[in-house]
Order: sequence, then structure tokens, then C-alpha cells
Amino acid sequence: MPHFIAEYSANLDAEADLQGLFEKVHTCLGDSKVFPLGGIRSRAVRMDTFRMADGKHDYGFVHMTLKVGAGRDLATRKQVADALFEVIKAHFAELQARRLLALSFEMIELNAELNYKHNNIHAFLNGQAS
Repeated sequence: MPHFIAEYSANLDAEADLQGLFEKVHTCLGDSKVFPLGGIRSRAVRMDTFRMADGKHDYGFVHMTLKVGAGRDLATRKQVADALFEVIKAHFAELQARRLLALSFEMIELNAELNYKHNNIHAFLNGQAS
């Protein structure tokens, strides 16, 4: 964990540079030292069917969610969320300066007892270090 999910309006396909955003997100989360690199995952979900506000303009949106495992205190989660939202705003600043664009972000802490994981990526990354 964490998993970063960006839901975005289809009219942003050519402009959002989501791969660039993901690179910045992974750097921010990795640099925080709060999450292991092997657990960071990002994905985008294109929303082909959407309506915003009055529907009369070429509005765009990106709603981002960071799902994190349980066990970190609120102050730590808030510090990471604040830093990440600054990265997000900076990434989209130029695009938001030239078009109507709504950005939203939330961090969700998953239930410790109902969050199941099974992977071999951590062991692989640890093996690379030696």
C-alpha cells in the first residue's frame, strides 16, 4: 500500500499527463519514508460518461484517491496528504490556467482486518538492494 487512483474526465485524455503525475506521486510517497516503494501503485480510470455543473462548457475533472493501510496516526497521514496535494496542484497548474478543471483528492485508510494482500514485489526489491 498505498494505491493512488485517478478518475478523470475523458476530455482530458490528451492533456492530463497521468504518467507524469504518477511519477511525481511515487517520488513524493517514496520520499515521505512512510510507505515502502514496493507497495506504491498508481492507476487511472477514464470516465467516458460524465456531466459537470451546468453541462454547457468543456469542464474537466480529476478526482484522486490514495488508499492506505491502517496503522499510521492522523498527523502522519495528514502530512503525506498535504504534501501530495501540493504535488497534484503543481502538476495540473498549467492545465488549470488554460481550461476549466476541478481537482479533488482524498486519502482513505483501509480497515486493518479486511485488507488482504499477497505479492512478491517487496522481496524482489529487497533482493535488488543486495
